[in-house]
Amino acid sequence: MTPDLTDLAGEIAIDPRQAIGIPLALIGAVFLSLGAQFQHRGVTKVEASTVEVTGGLSTRQLVLLLSRPSWVFGTLMLGMAIAFQLTSLAFAPLIVVQPLGAVALVITAILNARVSRLKLNRASIIAIAMCVGGVGLFVTVAAFTAVDKPVTDANLITILIVLAVVLCAFAAAFAMLRTRFQAIFYIIGAGVLYGFVATLAKVIINRIQNGNFEWLTLVCVAGLLLAAGAGAYFVQNAYSSGPPDLVIAGLTVIDPMIAVGIGIIVLGEASQAPAWAGVLFALAGAVAIWGVFRLAKYHPQSAS
Repeated sequence: MTPDLTDLAGEIAIDPRQAIGIPLALIGAVFLSLGAQFQHRGVTKVEASTVEVTGGLSTRQLVLLLSRPSWVFGTLMLGMAIAFQLTSLAFAPLIVVQPLGAVALVITAILNARVSRLKLNRASIIAIAMCVGGVGLFVTVAAFTAVDKPVTDANLITILIVLAVVLCAFAAAFAMLRTRFQAIFYIIGAGVLYGFVATLAKVIINRIQNGNFEWLTLVCVAGLLLAAGAGAYFVQNAYSSGPPDLVIAGLTVIDPMIAVGIGIIVLGEASQAPAWAGVLFALAGAVAIWGVFRLAKYHPQSAS
């Protein structure tokens, strides 16, 4: 009986390095929530002071954001969130720490309800529960089945090619259809792009840790900066057309789904996971993403 218990403990034990990465990711989620609330306030104030209608924030409005203390403070908070997230990626696999940002959704929903003096309706609360529950199930399974894998040059080239295609697709869609975009498009776009940012950050950290910093890593850094810049612009536009908890819902669900998809398909971080884990991954992801669309539809502050 003792050998069986030993084998079971060996199967479910979490690597001590992962145990360090998880609380770091949770701290980052708190900063993400605070940053979102302050940035949203700054964007709404800038939009209220201007009358431009451009199908997206104009260059003038982006410059005006720098004069809003709330937006600048929110940006600093987001910088802290990124710092904690990157640090957590140095200790744990991508598919373990990335979904933990869903904690920020609960915090943001509470903060926004207090600030806006608005009570969330029942449908919105159910949607938030779906987002958090789906991501929570996902990260629980990942924590016991994920493994870190070295990133090969072929892996990195594949990720960069897919990112280039995604950037071109979003650029074309924005150029032709931006006047018809609503908050949900910007949220999906930002979530997808930030998923690549998280993946590339993990790749860069991995290669630096292995002393493998060369031209391909520099290309990776350039791709990260492009994706981060485009994602940040989409986020600001999402704030102008939707409540902060909806924006965070999209980011903390779609972002990790993309990052985890890359981690599983390209990096092989779930290569040792049993078949039942794959079923739970798919189920949890579907529930979380459905929650985002329900929140976009039923949130009291969502644009019609």
